[in-house]
Amino acid sequence: MRKPVLLALTVLLSAPALAWVPKLEETTAKNVIDGAYGRRDPVPTYQTIDLNVKDGKFAAGEGVVKAFDGGDQCVADWLAKPTDFTGGSRPATITASGQADQLYFQAVDARDNFKNLSAADALGADLAGKRLADGLLRVDINVRGLPSEKARDAYLVRLKGKDGKMVAPARRSFVNDFKQDAGTWTGTLVYYFEPLKAGIGASDKVEMLLRTEADTNCAYSVTLDLGSFQ
Repeated sequence: MRKPVLLALTVLLSAPALAWVPKLEETTAKNVIDGAYGRRDPVPTYQTIDLNVKDGKFAAGEGVVKAFDGGDQCVADWLAKPTDFTGGSRPATITASGQADQLYFQAVDARDNFKNLSAADALGADLAGKRLADGLLRVDINVRGLPSEKARDAYLVRLKGKDGKMVAPARRSFVNDFKQDAGTWTGTLVYYFEPLKAGIGASDKVEMLLRTEADTNCAYSVTLDLGSFQ
């Protein structure tokens, strides 16, 4: 009876502690690469929150979205009519990630091209320069129902800092996936934040605040768990 217990303890103790990594170091890099090459179980390198509505509830779970402004009716209307975009577009998924996630894709690319990627090479200037800058947290928001491509500029996204102050993104961009469907636009908005500068810890849970392009008081709060990935 003791061997399974000892094995379980060994697995737990050898598993990397999860926390978003603002700057990759050798141990995390090796764990991510080993996961990509199948030498160990993959390391979680991102958190995705599924905001699609199924049977009147968010796929990510009840209470995942809270009203920050405009009252609870804003969330109730979203749940009742998730594909009615007359009152504004709807976020479908929110994904948070950092340098480790981008390293994973670099490792997969090296593996698929029959190359070996060491942790030392991964931390070298060439590959590091192709990843996020130190301290940046990337947040991808896939949205549906935008009335136009221009309307994506009207989205407002903030993190809520330790002191309650709203933290604006350091920069933003768009994924080249925007397309028109049934008269509205679907695609992915990308925001880059500097949480540490706002006093947010690398393993904290942090509120992300969001207003869509709609001319309405409705604003929403979704919690990102930086301790759920590296």
